[in-house]
Formats: sequence, C-alpha cells, structure tokens
Amino acid sequence: MQEPVGEFTSAVDGDVTSVKTVPGWVGPVFALLALATIPWVAFLAVTLPRHATFAHYRGVWVGFDAALVGVLALTGYSGWRGRPWVALAATAAATMLLVDAWFDVMTTPLGYGLLLSIALAILVELPLAAICLWIALHAEMVIANRLVILRRRARRTEARSVRGTGRR
Repeated sequence: MQEPVGEFTSAVDGDVTSVKTVPGWVGPVFALLALATIPWVAFLAVTLPRHATFAHYRGVWVGFDAALVGVLALTGYSGWRGRPWVALAATAAATMLLVDAWFDVMTTPLGYGLLLSIALAILVELPLAAICLWIALHAEMVIANRLVILRRRARRTEARSVRGTGRR
C-alpha cells in the first residue's frame, strides 16, 4: 500500500481535523490583502459621489440575477446528486444572496420599493443565504466524517492483510 505524502498524511494517520486544507501562504496573504483594502474603502467613502446614473443599470441587475439563478440551480443539482462540490455552489449562492440583498436595499429610493426590498431581504434573501451556508458547512462535515470512516476501513483492511500474510 502506497503511503500518503505531505500534509495529507495526518488524514490517514491521525486526526482528520488537523489536516491543512490550503497551503500555508494563503492565511497571511489574504490577511494582508484585507488590510491593504481598508485604505481603498476609506478612499471610496470620501471620494465617490452620493448619487450616480448608470448607463447599463438594467443589464447589471438582469445579469447578476441570471447568475444567481445559475448558482442556485447548481446548488440544487449538486445537492440532489450528492456531489461533494455542493459546498462550493452553496457558498457562492449565499454570497450572491447577501450581495443581492445589500444592493437591493441600498440602491432603491425611498418609498414602497424600498419597503419591498427590505421585506425581500429579511424574508427571502437573508434566510436563504443562511440555509446555503448551513448546506456548505453540513457538506464539509459529511466529507470529514467520510474521511474518518475511510481511515478506519483502511486500517482494518491493512490489519487483515498483515494477518493473512503472516507478517508482523
């Protein structure tokens, strides 16, 4: 039996939760990216106009909502078929739903439209985003549990094969 190498050795030999899921540079680089973005946000807060007109406003929203339909459909399909990448699709869907709720509320003028946007955010988009995040977390837990089961099976199989060959 070929031995696993690198960071994944602990998934077979030890605790599955101790396995690094990404290279070590990801944490520091993305922390620095987050810090580097703070001045940009402050700059935008001071320099952007309070009101703007968009030449392609309809296209932006139709395109975004069409992409949201696609990501929701992908989440449904991958969940229905039991695909492990359902977590990625559900995370993308949750992100898009949160962005949709934010921009719906923030770009709608005062009046009935704003009340409708707030109601849709509270009653539909935010709860659905929470469900999508639950799906993603649940899928990750299922995958981790499967790894534990596979590790146990591998150990039992190896123990049987060692006993069967008379090796010690």
